[in-house]
Amino acid sequence: MERSNKMEFKVNKTLKYDATFLKSNFSLPEVNRIASSISKSSTVTGDYEVAWALKAVTLVDLTTLAGDDTASNVSRLCVRACLPFEPQLLEKVVEPSLLKDIHCAAVCVYPARVADAHKTLKQYGKLKDISIAAVATGFPTGQYGLKTRLEEISYAVDAGATEIDIVINRQLALVGDWKGVYDEVVLMRQACGTRAHLKTILAVGELGSMENVYKASMVCMLAGADFIKTSTGKEAVNATLPVGLVMIWAIQEFKRLTGQIVGLKPAGGIRNVRDAIAWMTLVKSTLGMHWLQPELFRFGASGLLDDIEKVVREGVARLKQA
Repeated sequence: MERSNKMEFKVNKTLKYDATFLKSNFSLPEVNRIASSISKSSTVTGDYEVAWALKAVTLVDLTTLAGDDTASNVSRLCVRACLPFEPQLLEKVVEPSLLKDIHCAAVCVYPARVADAHKTLKQYGKLKDISIAAVATGFPTGQYGLKTRLEEISYAVDAGATEIDIVINRQLALVGDWKGVYDEVVLMRQACGTRAHLKTILAVGELGSMENVYKASMVCMLAGADFIKTSTGKEAVNATLPVGLVMIWAIQEFKRLTGQIVGLKPAGGIRNVRDAIAWMTLVKSTLGMHWLQPELFRFGASGLLDDIEKVVREGVARLKQA
């Protein structure tokens, strides 16, 4: 049964296609050097690690994209997103007034499971706090007809999705048809309208070069993306810090040229707090600390919360022994 979802959001505008935005000038060895330097500087321990771990919770799109997803396991996912920790566990490390803010940013599911997520989040009174993201447009390959891909977006939004994670047409990208990629994403932006934010998955592991990553980022932002996302999590190569740095440079240049702000979502392979802190350090050192909020930065992850929970519980136990 379709659900009417009349909520409207501030969404990015589609801008005119301009091939000059695709010009890039960066050195791959320099990209790798900078990313490596940031990674080495991101090590934290003790109470600082706990603080960063709790920050990471609020940036997670808790994800289940399995063939055996059912209403019950999606419901469990949503409950965990709402209540990742029992409140009494955090009483010594979090201000009481902030405890209500310790939850995931979103749950991410297939379109067919959106209604299940909507039902559970409504029961817990979290529809305004936790977004429902749906992967669409023939995830993860995008190898479907355009009409079918657009209909999938409409189906997910009508079911209650407030964010749509689309996959770009890598076939067009690989042959250099960037206007073709732009035209498709524009239609996807239109399908989302003002009822859902658009997150565009580049599938960086299948784009062939960093130059293509930069161009794909720019094309999606021109088309009206609210976020650019690294990967589906299904490719052989997913989120890496060098790729993230190139996407950040595209975000910075796009903001300089247009004034429009676009978020970043690394996904795939981010499994522990150490990985998450490296990404947060990258964002903090390039885009600024203010970017580390759910409106501008997300982790696409299914297993990250397990390690966050371990780090936080161990940290709280140390505090109790002190």
